Amino acid sequence: MTMPSDIGIIDCMLGIPDTGDRSGWYDSFRPLLKDSQSRDQFKMPAQYMFKDIPDTGPGKSTPADFVHWTVEQMDRFNIKKALVGCNEDATTEAARTLYPDRFFFDAPCNPNNGMDEVRRIRRLHRDYGIKAISVFPSGTVPQVAINHKYMFPLYAVAVELDIPILLNVGIPGPRIPMETQKVEHLDEVCWFFPDLKVVMRHGAEPWEALAVKLMLKYPNLYYSTSAFAPKHYPKAIIDYANTRGADKIIYAGYFPMGLSLDRIFGDMPNVPFKADVWPKFLRGNAMRVFGLED
Repeated sequence: MTMPSDIGIIDCMLGIPDTGDRSGWYDSFRPLLKDSQSRDQFKMPAQYMFKDIPDTGPGKSTPADFVHWTVEQMDRFNIKKALVGCNEDATTEAARTLYPDRFFFDAPCNPNNGMDEVRRIRRLHRDYGIKAISVFPSGTVPQVAINHKYMFPLYAVAVELDIPILLNVGIPGPRIPMETQKVEHLDEVCWFFPDLKVVMRHGAEPWEALAVKLMLKYPNLYYSTSAFAPKHYPKAIIDYANTRGADKIIYAGYFPMGLSLDRIFGDMPNVPFKADVWPKFLRGNAMRVFGLED
């Protein structure tokens, strides 16, 4: 069935730019980039995968300008709420002050920081009301696997606070090693932390069939569609959503990091979800998993 037009969409991966220049967005893992094209030529490290990377608030200058601009883009496509990173900067403050009903926050984390990171998560949950934490396993420096012991304190505090953790899984887009993001690593984590809510990010390819098997196995394992234009959603994920996985698949975009909202929602009506899947995919599953209120 065609995508309904009357659902207030929740986007579980959206960025608010703080400058028209993207060069600083990926500084955290720039030491891992070895090839000259990635280091010196790309606007973003996975640029070879994305065409027509969108502008980031042309003509804007202040954090408030960029936040207003972002909300204008959301309004064009009936995106009512968006998950953005809590960076404890002027942009974060502007977003939560100017539009407290439009944004909710996750805290990007580095498991190499040990208990300092656990204390930071607790503080951000208290002071900012973060709804999730996130880790880019291949993008941490040094890299840390999904099932590595350094990750376990983050999993424990997520359970304690009853918030999900978002994990990049599958081969990373940037030209950095993939070992830390193999989908099979989730098996140990979900087994050891049965109360932990885990949301997979960035496709799980080429192990999307294994991702489906693990979602069937573990009740608290979910999949978000971040960084994929809808025409490229894996068939295994669509089939799962249309059968036993309607409650497990969550919409997430990748604007403005790599995809425009025009591209995403130009493709979206052609995704062959069943009628009962659309409300859950676009809104209901995110409301439940992230503990959001209408």
